[in-house]
Amino acid sequence: MDTKIIKNKELNIWEALIPVVALVIMLGYNVYVFGDSALGGSNQFILLLGAAVAAIVGFFNKVTYQKMIDEVAENIKSTAGAILILLMVGALAGTWLVSGIIPSMIYYGLQILSPAIFLPATLIICSVISIATGSSWTTSATVGIALIGIGGTLGFPLGMVAGAVISGAYFGDKLSPMSDTTNLAPAMAGTDLFTHIKYMTLTTVPTYIVSLILFIILGLTVDTTGIADSSVLLADIEKAFHITPWLFIVPFIVIGLIVKKTEPLIALLIGTLLAGIFAILFQPEIVLMLSGGKTLNFANAYKGVLNAITTDSVIPTENSTLTDLFKSGGMQKMLGTIWLILCAMVFGGIMDAIGALSRISQALLNLAKSTFGLFASTVGSCLALNITASDQYLAIVVPGKMFSKAYADKGLAPENLSRTLEDSGTVTSVLIPWNTCGAYQSGTLGVETFDYLPYAFFNLLSPFMTLLFAAFNIKIRQLVSTIKN
Repeated sequence: MDTKIIKNKELNIWEALIPVVALVIMLGYNVYVFGDSALGGSNQFILLLGAAVAAIVGFFNKVTYQKMIDEVAENIKSTAGAILILLMVGALAGTWLVSGIIPSMIYYGLQILSPAIFLPATLIICSVISIATGSSWTTSATVGIALIGIGGTLGFPLGMVAGAVISGAYFGDKLSPMSDTTNLAPAMAGTDLFTHIKYMTLTTVPTYIVSLILFIILGLTVDTTGIADSSVLLADIEKAFHITPWLFIVPFIVIGLIVKKTEPLIALLIGTLLAGIFAILFQPEIVLMLSGGKTLNFANAYKGVLNAITTDSVIPTENSTLTDLFKSGGMQKMLGTIWLILCAMVFGGIMDAIGALSRISQALLNLAKSTFGLFASTVGSCLALNITASDQYLAIVVPGKMFSKAYADKGLAPENLSRTLEDSGTVTSVLIPWNTCGAYQSGTLGVETFDYLPYAFFNLLSPFMTLLFAAFNIKIRQLVSTIKN
């Protein structure tokens, strides 16, 4: 909310777009050359090259080097919490694997979730958890990882499963009063939280219903034949892990802590430490294997758990599908995602410092000659900020500050703006590979952004739904005059 919008009168719209066009072209060619491995490092360098192009534009428009560096520093500072959460998610995934929590979720999930209902069930489960926790990130880091595992064993493409996880997670994130973005959007627009949530359901619920129908159809049409008999998979899981419902104590505690508004970082740390203890109690053979020792003493238990938290962990099974599934990179796995976020923040910081972000948003605002044009400009601005600033909070704050007066001038209630900010700023962030949300979800779920993008129906449809309502003037609330005679 304290974000300052930097303006630069020297910069015109064409100059502001030069770094964006250059970045898109370079990223496109880089992905063409490297394919799925582009996120392994080359895309990160391309973001830095895009930042260099932006800096050159800035130098020609009287922006100092120090000003750009200062703004980059502010951007990187703003991601400190996200980076720490990413590291803790890696630690959590490692301990939840070796303790048997994730294998137990998969074990019981395979018995409950048949292929026909798996995708819609995934959507609903993630929706409920996300509403309860107010966090799409926590949802993906807990039940999301387990559902990816179940979907993989059932024979579903992982991108499809991740799309269902993300769709449900962001639906819940949008409607939960505990979500930070759900609180931020009305604050920027000038309305209250519950008015915003109530008004947002008008577009969010229809989008969710359409998404649910699409996942039901997919679940009935995807060919999962040829998958090994689930009884064989269940037996192989039991051979590798000690499976017991007692292991669910840890995820219930973590979700309970989040619902009680405990900071996510603290909740994830507690979940990691508890899972480490449970690993020693329930999976001593696995802990010993990871330690490389011969007897399970304190030193080897400590070493085994720390290895699970920090580095690669592979639990061998008699089934190649499960062996591929029961892998975790720990905190080390998240370093590539953190690298991506840092490089994206360099690009976004320099774009902000030279005034390009405000210039692009202002140009879109100038195109708003009608009510529909205003909504379309808001959506376009949020998308542009998610691509250029690489952060969903900036995609809400900058358009929120710049468009609030325009909505009031057209006699539109502020909840129109807050709803549009969420329908386009919050949900599309996860569709951009170098955005903090896209990088996080891809790193956490282990699925490339472009693999789950076609199946993130809720996220793809939300901006179109809000534009559909605007085009046909459906439930567009007007300002109510408070002037008394």
